[in-house]
Amino acid sequence: MEKGNHSEVTEFILSGLTDRPELQVPLFGVFLVIYGITLVGNGGMILLVTIDPRLHTPMYFFLCNLSFCDLCFSSIISPKMLLNFLVERKSISYTACAVQLNLSVVFTDVECLLLAVMAYDRYVAICNPLLYTVTMSRQLCNQLVALVYAGGLVDSMINTFFIFRLSFCSSNIINHFFCDIPPLLALSCSDTRNNEIVVFAFTSCITVSSFVTVLLSYVYIISTILQIRSAEGRRKAFSTCTFHLTAVALYFGTLLFMYLRPTYSYSMDTDKVASVFYTLVIPMLNPLIYSLRNTEVKDAFREVTGGSRVSLNL
Repeated sequence: MEKGNHSEVTEFILSGLTDRPELQVPLFGVFLVIYGITLVGNGGMILLVTIDPRLHTPMYFFLCNLSFCDLCFSSIISPKMLLNFLVERKSISYTACAVQLNLSVVFTDVECLLLAVMAYDRYVAICNPLLYTVTMSRQLCNQLVALVYAGGLVDSMINTFFIFRLSFCSSNIINHFFCDIPPLLALSCSDTRNNEIVVFAFTSCITVSSFVTVLLSYVYIISTILQIRSAEGRRKAFSTCTFHLTAVALYFGTLLFMYLRPTYSYSMDTDKVASVFYTLVIPMLNPLIYSLRNTEVKDAFREVTGGSRVSLNL
């Protein structure tokens, strides 16, 4: 590709997870199964929360939005990734790459902020149970979700603008399976210091603030639970938080590893594996984490699928 600015680039080539031909079809099968489970799991969770009146509570309202986020996030990445396993030329247009980057940042941020909102919801439910229905009103829940999506949109537009004003003059081959910020920064022949500052600042603001909110919420939650005299009461309180803590640990651990490291430690192969985890595996796991030990979700599923004929004692 001749030297020039980004306006001369019409397409990028995605290197994918591996360049070994013998692995393309097996990996296609694996990720097709993952994507199928993601669609069924998250779609089913949205359906259950929508049709079952017992699940019309703030906790399940946020969980429904989390499932929607995971469904969209996986669908931004998976179809193109699956197609590239089967074709020789793994190209993506300049515009499609910008759209994919923009939407992936939106739903990355939305998931971070939703997990923080869900932690706050659990804090109110356990630490101030008598005020829960008043505090977590429908209006507040709608406002929190609107702010979550607004935050994701603002961050994504800023990051996309700064990335696609760079020059890509030496190569158009992205060493990744989708258009993400780190590999695009590595590909650019421009000075990327300003971009790295922007990415670090906004990622820190959203990811770290969300993580701190979760930590503070659970410090108060655990302190309150330990003051419960009844062992059964403590068990029930802990059980309502376990699945959320699991999801938080998986998601934030991967995300902090991905984006809050110095540039010199960036490794394409390592980050490809981490990206698979937070873009494809976690969206598949979330509906399982939130339903396998959740009595209300299992009861709703039994009712929808025909009562006692379906067993969910996993």
